[in-house]
Amino acid sequence: MWRRRMSAAHCSSRGRRVSKGLLALFCLWGLLSPTCAARFGVSRQSFEVKKHLKRLNKPAVKSIQSPDGDVIDCVHISKQAAFDHPFLKDHKIQMRPGYHPERLFDEDKEPENPKQRVNPITQLWHQNGKCPEGTVPVRRTKAEDVLRASSVKRYGRKKHRSVPQPQSADPDLVNQSGHQHAIAYVEGGKFYGAKATINVWEPKVLNPNEFSLSQLWILGGAFGQDLNSIEAGWQVSPDLYGDNNTRLFTYWTSDAYQATGCYNLLCSGFIQINSEIAMGASISPVSGLHSPQYDISILIWKDPKEGHWWMQFGDGYVLGYWPSFLFSYLTDSASIIEWGGEVVNTEADGHHTSTQMGSGRFPDEGFTKASYFRNIQVVDHSNNLKAPKGLNTFTEQSNCYDVQMGKNDDWGHFFYYGGPGRNPKCP
Repeated sequence: MWRRRMSAAHCSSRGRRVSKGLLALFCLWGLLSPTCAARFGVSRQSFEVKKHLKRLNKPAVKSIQSPDGDVIDCVHISKQAAFDHPFLKDHKIQMRPGYHPERLFDEDKEPENPKQRVNPITQLWHQNGKCPEGTVPVRRTKAEDVLRASSVKRYGRKKHRSVPQPQSADPDLVNQSGHQHAIAYVEGGKFYGAKATINVWEPKVLNPNEFSLSQLWILGGAFGQDLNSIEAGWQVSPDLYGDNNTRLFTYWTSDAYQATGCYNLLCSGFIQINSEIAMGASISPVSGLHSPQYDISILIWKDPKEGHWWMQFGDGYVLGYWPSFLFSYLTDSASIIEWGGEVVNTEADGHHTSTQMGSGRFPDEGFTKASYFRNIQVVDHSNNLKAPKGLNTFTEQSNCYDVQMGKNDDWGHFFYYGGPGRNPKCP
């Protein structure tokens, strides 16, 4: 009632005793309608941004300042953005999966080749504290983050045509969409998850609206308007985060990136249960040329008991799950699994972008130079992790970014991938 009376009083002639400055503040705080906000010089865009920030940034039990400028809010697990979804209103949080896939590779064993040993990895915000149990760490969204998007509605969402389509390597489609890939993939069966260990780098991104990422895709349906996708990996995206840091990310969509889904926790959907790893937070340290190598393991699988899709980071961090009702095709299984790199090329002068993929080096340069995916596995109908059969590779322009597969006892199925983008053979 108070809110209604305030809106009515301050938007009428009877409220003239209150200063316009104070009224503008009320508008910005979301206490007044957009129409009222417009009367006092508060733009519609500012009003929508404030409203969106209020929706995303839930009240925090504790806040942690990260060295990279991020603020990590420790939000009570039941107050996270996932529960804004109407179908999750009475959802009982599942604190652990019903089943975990049986493992094929022992990730803890040291490789026989000492040159292929890698180092542990963490997130930058861990240097200044941790979130208490019963909360989840959420990267706070700033007004400038939202303002970099094409619209408030599109903030946190991918553009269309961002999934590699190996069967339709049409140069016209490649040039039109601007997305380029270097991937390995399997198709033609029913898949219930996938796993990989991904080498982490900090590729250079030429333009603020371009990005470079390395991820795995869990795909269901055809490459049409109803494509289902669950994605996770690392990315450098100045447009999304406002810097060039390498960050852990997830994504989901049930309609080919049109109206559903988002990055990380920027919409309702993914339910996080872990208090230690923050989606969208910076990964540290990263690999360097002829330097120590760092990688992350990501496992996504469908719980055969509840049907939800779970995500695990590393060996011990079960992060949370995508409820099965979010999807159509993926309520049953995935039909394609993809692993690899993606960049977007926005150069309009006829030249290729110099945005790097992976380490920015071609795959034939090998360990400590080129980036890699190792221990590539899929989850079968019996909930077992196993080596993929019929693994193929795909890239639109191998002179810009390429991929090369291999197999050995230490790394199982693996591939090196990436490249510099623009170079003498990719003008």
